[in-house]
Amino acid sequence: MNNKRSNGGRNRKLDPATNRYSVNFSNEEDMRFLKMFDRSGMTSKSAFIKARIFGEPFHVVAFDKSLHEYYTKLSDFHAQFRMVGNNYNQTLKELKSHFSERRTMALVCKLEKYMMQLSR
Repeated sequence: MNNKRSNGGRNRKLDPATNRYSVNFSNEEDMRFLKMFDRSGMTSKSAFIKARIFGEPFHVVAFDKSLHEYYTKLSDFHAQFRMVGNNYNQTLKELKSHFSERRTMALVCKLEKYMMQLSR
């Protein structure tokens, strides 16, 4: 069998899947099948059915919404924490460049007091 076409296009498969079978499900069985298919994370129903028939491992992709929400909130908190630290560093840099050392120390002490109040 020639594996190439003369008129272009992609190469033909060495072993094309030409045999087809039909399976009928009741409404309840269809719901069970769709739940299993959704949990598997596969994108093709035919590949999912083949994997079940030939005993390939069944991978379940579990998505926990509460864990995702927790992770999102934690990421947001971390971003805010970094922004506060960045603003703190920028403030100290500006104080140091525009005021005398004595005045800078006084303002830094005030800033530290406000930060302590904020953290409580």
